[in-house]
Formats: sequence, C-alpha cells, structure tokens
Amino acid sequence: MQTKYIFVTGGVMSGLGKGVTTSSIAKLLQLSNQKVSCVKIDPYLNYDAGTMNPIAHGEVFVTEDGGECDMDIGNYERFLNQDIPKSHNITTAQVYSSVIEAERKGKYLGVCVQIIPHITDEIKKRIRKIAEDGKLDFLIVECGGTVGDIESLPFLEALRQMKVEEGPQGVIFVHVTLAPSLDVVGEQKTKPTQHSVQELRRIGIQPDFLAVRCTLPLEEKTKTKIGMFTNVSIKDVLSCHDVKSIFEVPQILYDQGIMDSIFVKFGKVGMVNASANWDKWNKIAQSMVNHEDQQVKIAMVGKYVKLADSYVSVNHALKHAGAQMEKSIDIDWIDSESITDYTILSKYDGILVPGGFGTRGSEGIIQTANYAREKNIPYLGICFGFQLAAIAFGRNVLNLEDVNSAEIKTDAKNPVVDLLPEQKNVSDMGGSLRLGANEITIKENTNAQKIYNTTTISKRHRHRYEINKKYIPEFEKNGLIFSAESDRGKRMEILEIPSHKFYLGVQFHPEFNSRPGFPEESFVAFIKAASEK
Repeated sequence: MQTKYIFVTGGVMSGLGKGVTTSSIAKLLQLSNQKVSCVKIDPYLNYDAGTMNPIAHGEVFVTEDGGECDMDIGNYERFLNQDIPKSHNITTAQVYSSVIEAERKGKYLGVCVQIIPHITDEIKKRIRKIAEDGKLDFLIVECGGTVGDIESLPFLEALRQMKVEEGPQGVIFVHVTLAPSLDVVGEQKTKPTQHSVQELRRIGIQPDFLAVRCTLPLEEKTKTKIGMFTNVSIKDVLSCHDVKSIFEVPQILYDQGIMDSIFVKFGKVGMVNASANWDKWNKIAQSMVNHEDQQVKIAMVGKYVKLADSYVSVNHALKHAGAQMEKSIDIDWIDSESITDYTILSKYDGILVPGGFGTRGSEGIIQTANYAREKNIPYLGICFGFQLAAIAFGRNVLNLEDVNSAEIKTDAKNPVVDLLPEQKNVSDMGGSLRLGANEITIKENTNAQKIYNTTTISKRHRHRYEINKKYIPEFEKNGLIFSAESDRGKRMEILEIPSHKFYLGVQFHPEFNSRPGFPEESFVAFIKAASEK
C-alpha cells in the first residue's frame, strides 16, 4: 500500500507545540492499528543538534543509533513507545552536503545545480526513503521553524511538490497556529491565524487542518471566523487548548473528529476498532496527571536551567517514574553556577544532576554531590553528574590533592575523570562523542543489579570523558563501588555507595529510554527512595 503523508507546519511564532501535535496525530494513527513514524525537518545550517547549547535550542536528544537530534525526536519516541533512528531528523546542512557532494562527483555533469529541482528533489528522496524502508502506512513530517522564515522555504516547496506528485489522497497538511486571548478585550483573536495561513497559501500550500493553540477551548464563533478566512472546513479547525499533560492532546484531537476527517481525506472508509489500544493509552495518560496529594520535591541542579526544555527528557523521566509510584513530581531547577548556600538542598526529597559539559558551574555540582552524600539525601547523577560525583568523593573522602576532570582542568594532579583514549586525536567537535546505545554489564549483588533486575542492559551515551581506572581500587576500598562497566571492563558505567540511602551515578543517559507507562528503572528507584521519609 502507498504510504500516506501528513505534513505539519507552524505559523505565527515558534514554541506553539508542533512537536506535540505531530506526536499526537501519530499516536492516534498508531492506536488505529496503522504502522506509523515521524520525521523532524530542521532548517538550520548545523549538520545536527550536537554542537548547540541546550539553552539556545533545547535538549539534544540521542537516538539508539547515535544521532544527536532535535528534542522533538524524543517526543515522538515517548508518544509512540518506539525507537526513532537519526535519519528521521533532516537538516539543511545534510541536504546541501549531499547535493554538493554529488555535484563534485560529477553526478549533475553539464547541469546548473539549483534549489529547484536539486535541493527539493533531495528532500523528497529522503522523506520517501524513510517511508519505503519502514514500509509505513503513514509518515508524519514536522517542518521546523515558522512559515515566512527564509531558511524553511526549500522544505515547504518540496512538501508542496509532494502534494502534487502523490495526488489529492496522498498528502494532508496540518498547520499549527495561535489564537491569543487579550486580557483587556477578553476575546480570542483570529488575525494571527489568518495572516499565517495567507503566508502559507502564498507559497502554494492550502492547509487541510488548523491546529489552533489557545488558552481556553476555541469558541464556535472563533472557529467559524477562522474557517471562513482560511478556506478550511469549520470541523477541521481544531482547538488545541491548554491541558495538564501533553499526553491528553490525542484525546482532545480525537474528540473533535480529526481521525474521521483524516481517513475520509485519504480515501479510507471507516476506522479500525482500536478500543483496547485506547484503554491502555488513556490509563497511561491519566496516570500522568493524578496524585497531586502525594508530592515528591526534587532539586535538579544543572548548568542549563534557564530553559526547562534543556532537560526535557529528564523532566519527563521523573514524571514517568512518579506516575508509576503514584506520586506527583515537583521539580525545582537550580543553577549550579549561582548556588552558594547548599543547605537549601536539605528541603528536597531527592537531588538530581543531569548531563552537561565544560567548566562553568562544575564546582557547584561537585559541592552538590558531596552535600547529598554527607546528608544522606537520595542522589542521581547522570553523565556529568556521575563524573563530578566521583570527583567529589575523591576530594572529600579520599582527600586526594587537586582532584578534577581533565575536561575542567587539563593539568590536574589527580584527573579522576580523563579523556577517552580514542578521543585524543579527534579535532572535530560535531558527531565525535561516544554516542548511541552500548551494552553494559552489571555486577551481581549490587544495588544496580537490584534496580535493573538483570546483569546486562543497553543504554544510550553521549560523552567524551570517562572514569580514570587507576583510582578505582582506592574508591572501592573507601565505600564507593563501580557496579557496572562496558567495552569488556574498559569503561565504568555505574557508581553507587551501598551504605547510603540512595546514591547512584550513571555514565549513560537513562532518560532517553524512559516512556510514559514504561519508566526507566533508575528513575523509579530514585523516586522510590525520595518518597521514603
């Protein structure tokens, strides 16, 4: 069967929730027993998200196959509960690099290489290859940026061409816009949506659906006005109002008849009965918004706390674990660069240090890790938080002189954390870290084995530095053990302090494996320990 395509575009402003809209539509199709996947197009000139500061663009999400991708890929994985490969994140740099490489090899010999058709053909080829390789019923493609941006024009043109090439029942466009409510007037305003659709139509794309972001449910008179001025059927003007959890959005869209409309537009008669699937999903969605009376307070001490999206997967993983434990998770983000009074951490049930890089804020994290150890507060350190917990132990328990990471201080007398050997001759920063899933062996009779209930796991990584093995005997003699390793014992993956209430550091990124209804085990153990008074 020919794959059907749904293209999701955005208007008015960024941050309206194209990723959640894309994920929600994909989830509805999956619940209808369709084979579906998602693609994120990012029009920026970076080859991938790997070298971007999380404060500028949000979290860098790591895929099983080692892709450093836009954080919306994480949204797709959490909604669909399936792994998304790095090929599903298409950027301008990837497309142009392929075309330029082909030109240099003479594949366009005698031809003037242009945006149309060569760049647009490459975009279409990548999208169709994903659909063909996955033998998909539906592929949902989210085009990043906002309509009107210069950098997204070649992608929108490629999507417009696909609508023509695939036929009237091969492609649907969903446009995400905004209907703000002004406090002074008190009514929902339609002009931003009208102008956004006009801009989209100007480049040859007529949306089939409008997903309109609003604070309160979209009023009928607002829907009518939007439909009239945008040439979209009123029933296909969808209210995407604020909800407690993003996992409620599929139900909101379903209740407005989006699935019936999608199947009719694609020429499919009737929907598949998926009531059993719906029951499972709704149970998961509801678990994410209850338990307000059972609150666990977590301090997340990190470097990029100015933007909550910097740690979006960690935030979700905590909430997944809380839902399973029937707890509500209250997260306070604390800047590791500005913290000076560590006694404020005593009011929290648990302390989590997420990943990061570089010198800035590292001393605050080291002090935080030590405070959690001294005060017996449950601690979970991820990647950077794992490495700096080892440094804190080296300084304050082993009393070693000038203990640090070679990343932070290149000439440290005791580099407890050192550069990976294979990184010593690496000059490029992009795509050169230890990336993706690696198999990890857990030692028997350790807390790690109890947490994972196995001796072998596979987890995703993103790091350039590792624990210096020469210090391990002294660590373990003084009460901190390394309970898991990888690459035949070359790399330490988990540290723990067995005498502590809960003290765990992991070199990998467990947050990328956590899904609603299927929380990652280390987060569950952390929240369980934090819940015990």
